[in-house]
Amino acid sequence: MGYYGYLLAIALILLFTKLFGLASAKVHMPQVVGALIAGVLLGPSGVGLLTESDFLIKVSEIGVIMLMFTAGIDTDITELKKTGGAALVIATLGVFVPIIGCSAAYYLFFGNGFNFQTFMSSAFVGVIFAATSVSITVETLTEMGKIKSNVGATLLAAAIIDDIIGVVVLSVLTGISDKSVNPLVVTFKILLFFVFTAVVGFLVYHLFKKIAVHHSHNRRIAVWALAFCLIMAYCAERFFGVADITGAYFAGVILCNLTNMRQYVAKKMTVASYLFFSPIFFAGIGLRTNLSGITVKILLFAIVLFIMAVITKIIGCSAGARLFKMSKKDSLRVGVGMVARGEVALMVAQKGITSGNINPDILPAIVLCVILAALITPILLKLTYREKTTA
Repeated sequence: MGYYGYLLAIALILLFTKLFGLASAKVHMPQVVGALIAGVLLGPSGVGLLTESDFLIKVSEIGVIMLMFTAGIDTDITELKKTGGAALVIATLGVFVPIIGCSAAYYLFFGNGFNFQTFMSSAFVGVIFAATSVSITVETLTEMGKIKSNVGATLLAAAIIDDIIGVVVLSVLTGISDKSVNPLVVTFKILLFFVFTAVVGFLVYHLFKKIAVHHSHNRRIAVWALAFCLIMAYCAERFFGVADITGAYFAGVILCNLTNMRQYVAKKMTVASYLFFSPIFFAGIGLRTNLSGITVKILLFAIVLFIMAVITKIIGCSAGARLFKMSKKDSLRVGVGMVARGEVALMVAQKGITSGNINPDILPAIVLCVILAALITPILLKLTYREKTTA
């Protein structure tokens, strides 16, 4: 498209992701589904108007970082305290049961003996389906008037912890993905990262707290917050071998308790992210999804992976809820509510591909599973609340 072709590429991505996002919203589905479809249609698998470029890759990475920063800011510590141990157990089982199940599904189709690369690829696929996208569940529960129930509060808290555990596991995998690196050194660097985060977090939190007292709605606050996010992302990747999105996420968590400025910063970040960076990220996933490369094996893998992603999440989270004496119905509702996958799953998939731990050929299967999980969650959740009618 020539030197200025990137301008047309951006315009097409923004227009089509918005149009298809609105279409998705019309049928009560997350707009991310529409953005993914837009990317697929614009890319090699569709009309072929766009292809991946270095510029789009870099902008996509910024989009991922901003999304994770916003997720960190939106972390509700009050919800975590409210449900306490139950949410922690539900989230832990809801992370590790899907990791084991989805890793096994990958190994079943693509395992070539037990070696380091196969282990890493299987583990990355498992981690993709560890995180929950609770926004779909929240929308469904709100529509039914159940968001303030015990199930709603538990789901919200468990989803927050779920993301944190998933980010930590991703950091560990990213650190050990280089075979030349000593696992003990990796573990030490990851621990060092959390020490660094705690120290920096303490200092930055109190600095922003002082600033927010008098300048909570000053535009510079949002600029400083974004700069802090990017610095944390850089330090995580550059000095500790931890994924940049992990640094961005914890940058948001550090600022999430600053009630005077939290909403203002989150609003500004959301506008910037969803206006420009996020559409390019999600469309980029679609551009990279080569549907022409789908084979019978990939299709079968997608079906098995989807079934495993749904069943393991329900089993893991429901079991955790039952351990804390929740009723069978409410336990099932918690399990079903945690089924949906979304932005975080796609971020992990991209990280796995860029690190060489996931073969791009299986990306269509992963994207298909994420979309299907998003589609099926509201349906299953509404069924769990359906009362039996008596004649």
